[in-house]
Amino acid sequence: MNSARGWTAPVQLVGERVLEGIEEVGGMALLLIGLLRALVPPRISGRELLRQLNKMAVSSVPIVMLTAFFTGSIMVIQSGIFVKRFGAYGLLGWGAGYAVLREVGPLLIGLMFSGRVGSNNAAELATMTVTEQIDGLRALAIEPIRYLIVPRVLAMVIAMLCLLVIGDLVALGGGALLTRILFHVEFSSLFHSLFDNLKPWDFLIGVIKSIFFGFAIALTSCHFGTSVKGGAIGVGRAVNDAVVAAALAIMVSDYLLTLVLR
Repeated sequence: MNSARGWTAPVQLVGERVLEGIEEVGGMALLLIGLLRALVPPRISGRELLRQLNKMAVSSVPIVMLTAFFTGSIMVIQSGIFVKRFGAYGLLGWGAGYAVLREVGPLLIGLMFSGRVGSNNAAELATMTVTEQIDGLRALAIEPIRYLIVPRVLAMVIAMLCLLVIGDLVALGGGALLTRILFHVEFSSLFHSLFDNLKPWDFLIGVIKSIFFGFAIALTSCHFGTSVKGGAIGVGRAVNDAVVAAALAIMVSDYLLTLVLR
């Protein structure tokens, strides 16, 4: 009998995890439906939206610029190894820009945004949930999704999009600076290589990805923040789950978008 229990315990654990995952996906689907309902008709507090944009976007600019600068520099170093070996310096701008605009830039900025903004949003909503502030809004006949969730979701999508544009510019500028220092390539040659070989579509792919990433981060952080249980311990668990779920959603959506938009 003990042997049978030893075999069934791992299966039971896997089953429990699968059911928990299905429950979380269902909760996010219900939240998405509530968001769509709240947008018809679209009554959004402009003041709350601006407050969230200032908190999520403006305060994130320094860390995103720093991340983007080193991202662009790393791409130049990695591309420069092969460019220097074959003497194809005319492809240096294309190699770095292609990776930054289409893939590395949106991905790294999305993960950074999730760690900073998504976790903070989940912690705020989780704290409001365990202290019954959201129940208080319902008691006052205020719809929490329309009042709390919709401005945060819109702010995250807009913030992610704006931060991506800023990050792309900084990454390309940092890459150009490092190219000049390490490989003694003129700025004009680098940007000619960049604009001659890259198309607007390469930039738009990153923009589309950033919109999906921002929405994924918003949906996961809002879901885990509003479905928290267990008091203060539950708040910490909700933040952890929100960050993990957002990272997973970013990776999966990045894979699917890359297949579709290639």
